[in-house]
Amino acid sequence: MTETIAFPQGPIGHVSGRGLVLRGDDIDTDRIIPARFLKCVSFEALGEQAFADDRKELAGEHPFDQAVHQGASILVVNDNFGCGSSREHAPQALMRWGIRAVLGVSYAEIFQGNCLALGIPCATATPDQICALQDAVAADPTAEWTLDLQALTFSDGSTSQTISLASGSLDMLRTGQWDATGQLVSRDAELTRTMAALPYLHGF
Repeated sequence: MTETIAFPQGPIGHVSGRGLVLRGDDIDTDRIIPARFLKCVSFEALGEQAFADDRKELAGEHPFDQAVHQGASILVVNDNFGCGSSREHAPQALMRWGIRAVLGVSYAEIFQGNCLALGIPCATATPDQICALQDAVAADPTAEWTLDLQALTFSDGSTSQTISLASGSLDMLRTGQWDATGQLVSRDAELTRTMAALPYLHGF
């Protein structure tokens, strides 16, 4: 991905965009971003390295390399996605490639929490429902899908499926509480007043 894409911020009521199917259970964080890339001092270049080893092995046939999928923002996966080590680099790599939501059967708990901290919803559906949705997304890679966090649906206008999210995560996404930096910025005046009143910052 070379285009500039805005990162999530504030309340998230829905994510819309083209879908991208990545089939297979137990896709771990080392596959999402191999360990050798963890030495980076910032996350900025991680999007280019997402699934680096898988992409090299498939020599351009990996979904993240195929031209039709460039710009896709909703990743449709299978069971136990993001298992393995707890590296936060994995969701960072996905986000910086362009992924804004993930839909699958289940996720590793730490991976799901790391996604939430970035404003990336991790929605779920049953294995049969996910397989059917993967087929629908793959059948037309140009179709626009919406993962609706209010109606709890995943739809392209003709196909629609009810989805689920953990209630705590759903509330944080809907209200914007996931966005810790945004909450700090929005309370800048209060923070400034508090800092001005702290005696140890002023030598008395």
